[in-house]
This record gives sequence, structure tokens and C-alpha cells, in this order.
Amino acid sequence: MHVYRTHTCGELREDHVGKTVRLSGWVHRKRDHGNLLFIDLRDHYGLTQCVVDVDASAFKEAEAVRSESVIRVTGKIVKRSDDTINADLPTGHVELKVEDFDVLSAAAELPLPVFGDAEYPEDIRLKYRFLDLRRERLHKNIILRGDIISSIRRRMHDQGFFEFQTPILTASSPEGARDFLVPSRLHPGKFYALPQAPQQFKQLTMISGFDRYFQIAPCFRDEDARADRSPGEFYQLDVEMSFVTQDDVFAAIEPVMAGVFEEFANGRTVTKAPFPRIPYKEAMLKYGSDKPDLRNPIEIQDVTEIFRGGGFGIFARMIESGSVVRAIPAPGAGARTRSFFDKMNSWAQGEGFAGLGYINIKEGAPGGPIAKNLGEERTAKLRQQLGLGDNDGVFFACDKEAGAARLAGVARARVGEQLELLDENEFRFCWVVDYPMYEYDETEKKLDFSHNPFSMPQGGLEALESEDPLDILAWQYDIVCNGIELSSGAIRNHLPEIMVKAFGIAGYDKATLEKEFSGMMHALSFGAPPHGGIAPGIDRIVMMLAGEDNLREVTLFPMNQKAEDLMMGAPGEVSAQQLRELHIRSVMPAKKEE
Repeated sequence: MHVYRTHTCGELREDHVGKTVRLSGWVHRKRDHGNLLFIDLRDHYGLTQCVVDVDASAFKEAEAVRSESVIRVTGKIVKRSDDTINADLPTGHVELKVEDFDVLSAAAELPLPVFGDAEYPEDIRLKYRFLDLRRERLHKNIILRGDIISSIRRRMHDQGFFEFQTPILTASSPEGARDFLVPSRLHPGKFYALPQAPQQFKQLTMISGFDRYFQIAPCFRDEDARADRSPGEFYQLDVEMSFVTQDDVFAAIEPVMAGVFEEFANGRTVTKAPFPRIPYKEAMLKYGSDKPDLRNPIEIQDVTEIFRGGGFGIFARMIESGSVVRAIPAPGAGARTRSFFDKMNSWAQGEGFAGLGYINIKEGAPGGPIAKNLGEERTAKLRQQLGLGDNDGVFFACDKEAGAARLAGVARARVGEQLELLDENEFRFCWVVDYPMYEYDETEKKLDFSHNPFSMPQGGLEALESEDPLDILAWQYDIVCNGIELSSGAIRNHLPEIMVKAFGIAGYDKATLEKEFSGMMHALSFGAPPHGGIAPGIDRIVMMLAGEDNLREVTLFPMNQKAEDLMMGAPGEVSAQQLRELHIRSVMPAKKEE
């Protein structure tokens, strides 16, 4: 017999009855029934109920053992009586009658329980992450993560992609987020950087003559944490393809994304490929966001002309100053009390906006200050354009185009949530396409790239030379699911002359371009294939499929919001000798005077 186990704790069934087996695992829970002591024994694979009779030699030791101690038990498998069967447990028809009992590792008093679903403060959970990971929900999430990554790998290989590993120590990049820097001992005063993404390396892989690359890539960015973004590091499915158009990238990625979500959807419906494509401009108008949640049926509409010169003076005056009016229908809201509309307005003000106007149609009669001042004719036009019924409502956002889109977008999400319009059992995918190549930076008073500066402009060099920069679109795209951006991607600019012109429009001369991106520019000058790619976020995919709201619930050993590893004590101080070897010294910020 094996020294630790003949079976796992999730393996035993009725056909094992009568056999002598050995199990090892953690004491999940104990229940003392007087003459019998029940121990739920847990390992990675499941849970088995073990029974110790009061007359057994092991009873006293079993009675004294603490929860989460690691034990080994040997005994016979017996069938449970019909009234004690646990149908919710795969091993619930049998139990192990303990003959030998050994404590392999005694547990100290626990800082948080493993049994049960009680919530504990995050700092305790992260400090004792190894205990937190023993809890059923989190343990299942990490297993799910591994299964999802395995599925993605298999699907990528089936699509003809080859897995590469790109460098972790690389050069600092002047664009994007803040780098994590690593001092070089051999080159005093110089630093490596951890890659924010393998962007340049995967493009160089295509230039090197490979065709279909992918990698489950670690990425490092020194930026603040969010619920949907881990501080420090995260993983993405990094993809690049040669000799492809945007359509080719979509055709390769859609079966992978749809397939993975269908495999792990657990009964929820998934958008079938091909996914809908929504131009950026349309997304901002209809949804107020380039990350539209298509589970929400509300579509925003422009109603500027109905309000232009009308009796609602505030909007009319703002329109003359260049503002627009966006309408957010609220189906069925007319049946709500006035407080619903007032609370929505207060919510908007709490979000930093001036307010949120509304019309409340109750039993066919439009009500509220806007309807009263706008007049019957214009209100009727609104109802007709928006398709408003007798018990619907509508909210209005009035501001310059960007501000109106922002307010309308968050109001659409809020209304959908408050009216319970979203189907929580759907995964609704779409592509957002046709992003503008440039935008005007009001702070710097200059043109700049609006998205990825290395994307190919639609129309190529001719567009850059002949069109208004603000009218030029790029071959850039995002894949979005349920209002969460899973990835950005692009067809790359593979021609040096177009790169120089594109950066020149944004105010970067050729010398600056060649200095900051010398490796890429040098490589492009030796014959680069047309290529493009994308990089869906692994952590976000797992978070959605696990039904979690925070990435830390699907990450093995995450940091806290301050980018601290409370379990390992990172970041930590290093010795003076280590600093001397690296030819650097630590200069602490001056303390603020009280």
C-alpha cells in the first residue's frame, strides 16, 4: 500500500465498498455525534467523509486534531445508509471507516476559516493567500483558469498558430504605461524594463519570417490597480499573423473566443461567430461608449434638432454654443414614481455631471419640465423618433459631443441596471472598428494619436497626405464582451515611409522616431510583411467565466490595491551591498512638513 494514499478524496464510489484504502488530506470539518466522530477529509480532487468510532484507538487523536491539519487515514469503505446519503457530493454514497489515523502536519489556530463562505477582509485573505486558496470557490476559480488556458492553447494550435516565448528583460518604451525598471549590474547606469506587452517582439517575429504566433504572455505595467486590472502584472493571449487583413484576424480569433466561452459558459448563451461589427463613431452615438454592453437593449439617439430653437431654453442656448442633445430611452419607466427620475438626476450629479433631464410618460401623458416647455408638437416628434410608449420614460444629456456621449453612456448603463433590462445569462460579443487615427489634445493644443500609433491608417500614405487628419480612420479594433474590453488590436503599419508620415502629423520628427523606436524602424527597412494581431486579456476572460467582479478572485497570488504582496512582503528593502553591486543608491522622497 502506498505510504500516503491509494485513492484521492474525490475518487471513491459504491464499487469501492469493502476495500481497504488509504487517504491523505486536510481536515475540512469535524462533527462529533457522541459515539461517532465524522471528519470531512479534503484534497485537491474532492471530499470524503471519514468515520471514527468512539471505541477505536484513533478516536482521541482524531478528536483533538484541528481543522486544516494534514492527516492520513486507512480503513474500509462502507456504504452509507439511505437516509445519510449526500447526493450533492460525488463520494456521498460511501464513507471510510477509520482503522489507522496519523497526523502528518498539525495546523495552528487559523487566521481565517477554510470551511464555509464567510467573507473576510482583503488584507487578511491576501496575507494568508495559501489558506484562502483552499476555500472551495477560490480553488475552483484557479482550476477553471488552468482549464481555460489549456483550452485556448489547444484551439490556437488547431488554428495553425505556433507558440513562442519573447524576452522578459527588454528596453524601456517611451509610450504606453509606466515601465518597471531593472538595473543592470554589468552596465552601470543602464536599466532593463519588464515588457508592458510583447508588441515589438511579436512584430519582429513576423518580420523574421514566421507566420502565426501566439503566447500566453506575462505583461508588466507600473500603474494603479482597478477591479478589472491587476497592479504590476497580468497575462494576455498575445497573437500576431502575417499577410492578413482585419477580416483574417477576426476569422482566426472568433472561433477561439466563442469556443472557449461556450465550453465554460455553464448554460449561458454566447454570441455565435461572426461577431457584430460596430464602427467607433456609431458605438459612441448609440451606446455612449466604445465598450458597449449589448445585453442592454437601450440605444441612445441624437435629438439635437428637435430641441434646437425650442421652448426648453437651457438646451436651446447650449445647442447654439455647439452642444448636442442625446436621448436615453427608459422603457417601462413611466410606471415608476417621480422619485425614480429624481434619483437618476441626483445620481448623475453625484457622478460629476450637471444633471440629467427627463420626460416621464405616464398613461400617455408626458410630464416634467422639459415636456412642459418643449411643447406638444416637439414632444410628439420625440416620442415618434424614439418609439416611446404610454408608460415609458426618456432621459437627456446635453453637452459638447464628447461630454454628452460620456453622460449618455453611463446613464444608459444605469437605466438598464435599475430597470433590470440586462440578461445575466448571456455573453454578448462585438467588434468595435474604424477608430480615428488622430484626435485633438485640448490640453496640449495639438494633434496626437487616438489609439495605437503603430496602426496602419485606412487609405495608407495617400490618406495621410490628402485628408484632414481628424477624418482619417485606422485599421484598429477592440473585442468587447458584456461591456468589458477584452482586447485591442490592429493591422500594423509595416512601411517605414508611412510610419514617418504618420508620426510627423502627430508632431514627431523622423529623428525622434528613429531614436525611440530604432529597432523596429531598422527591421521594417529590410522587408516586412503586412501583419496584424490582437491580445485578449486572460485574466478578464477567466473573471467573466467565473462570474467574479474582481481579478484577484481568479489570480493565484495577487497583490493588493497598493501593489503590495502581503504574503511575501514585496516590494521590500534590499541591502546596501546589493545596491552597490548595481551601482545605484536609494533616494527617499522628502517628508512633507506637518
